[in-house]
Amino acid sequence: MNVSLRQLRVFQAVARHGNFTRAGAQVGLSQPAVSRCITELEQQLGLKLLDRTTREVLLTDGGRSLAVRLERALEDLDAVLQDTRGKAQQRQGRVRVASSPTLSANLLPECIARCRDEHPGLALLLLDRMQHDALASVRSGEVDFGVVIDPGPADDLHAEAVLTEPFVLVCPPTHRLARRRGGAKWSDLAGEPLVLLDHASGSRRLIDDALRQHTVTASVVQEVGHVTTIFRMLDAGLGISVVPTLALPPAGLQGLVMRPLLPRIDRDITLVRRANRTLSPVAELAWALVRGVARERARPR
Repeated sequence: MNVSLRQLRVFQAVARHGNFTRAGAQVGLSQPAVSRCITELEQQLGLKLLDRTTREVLLTDGGRSLAVRLERALEDLDAVLQDTRGKAQQRQGRVRVASSPTLSANLLPECIARCRDEHPGLALLLLDRMQHDALASVRSGEVDFGVVIDPGPADDLHAEAVLTEPFVLVCPPTHRLARRRGGAKWSDLAGEPLVLLDHASGSRRLIDDALRQHTVTASVVQEVGHVTTIFRMLDAGLGISVVPTLALPPAGLQGLVMRPLLPRIDRDITLVRRANRTLSPVAELAWALVRGVARERARPR
């Protein structure tokens, strides 16, 4: 049986008005189109629903039985559709987001504050985790989505890059490379003691690749989990570092200097969610908000 919702609504209008023309006006169809819908419905059901004369349209016993039960069924269907439509427009709820530490400290606070101001009914809950653990949280469904450094090819994830930023050199102001105001070369790092983020960071793989690409042999004297620790070690004279631009404090470096690294090598800030899984409406709203904040950061300051 291939009965359409359109046919049922047309029959309901005819049963209510007892007239094809008035029924057509209600459902937005011509009189011949109404007649055709009724004929198709009768053929599908194998039952005559209407007795038609030149002057009136009367329900048969089968038509009367269908009309009575159909009224309630269509009311229930309309209620279900209205409820579903309401969920699509929902702007309240909790969205859990996993983020790696640098992004948790330097991007997500603005996102959470913007969410509070623009969408008071939406709570953005942050899980601050290292990149590997953040990705595991996304894959397990513990969080709605993640904000991470480009994870590379992954068939089980849908990824959207929202911000591209370069790596830069940070060093004490007395260091020889501090004089390179136009930028230092990656090759200038050869032989230097480096304090870098450890391999739990999504950036470390990219930094190591850049050093290999430029055949730089450097001594990694310390590997740490947080950029703040790097800055304190550089203050103590333990070396120099390569960090992403977003890791620089908004108020500026205290007692240290930043120089561009040439040629420019970037990292992508990426939103990730499980592939082939649709986000809830509130999670889609949060995704769009984080994307918007990140793209604002990408504009020249």
